[in-house]
Amino acid sequence: MDLQTLLFMFFGGLGIFLFGIKFMGDGLQKVAGERLRDILDKFTTNPVMGVFAGIFVTVLLQTSTGTTVLTIGLVNAGFMTLKQAIGVIMGG
Repeated sequence: MDLQTLLFMFFGGLGIFLFGIKFMGDGLQKVAGERLRDILDKFTTNPVMGVFAGIFVTVLLQTSTGTTVLTIGLVNAGFMTLKQAIGVIMGG
């Protein structure tokens, strides 16, 4: 595989990944609204609870990458703060 193809595949994949995160954040914002924000605030305000929430979500999804991507999407949509997300990601 030549360098041009490798770079094209890398940046194409990265672009699709970032587009997916943006699309997921917008969709969550439209669908879930304030109810999801209240639930997330309840379980992630305390960093220790955030770690346990991250562990729980990771067990459900069976992938820490999925937990991280979902958390990034929630931060991007404005449902979580960076401080809340760090606890969840540490638990994942």
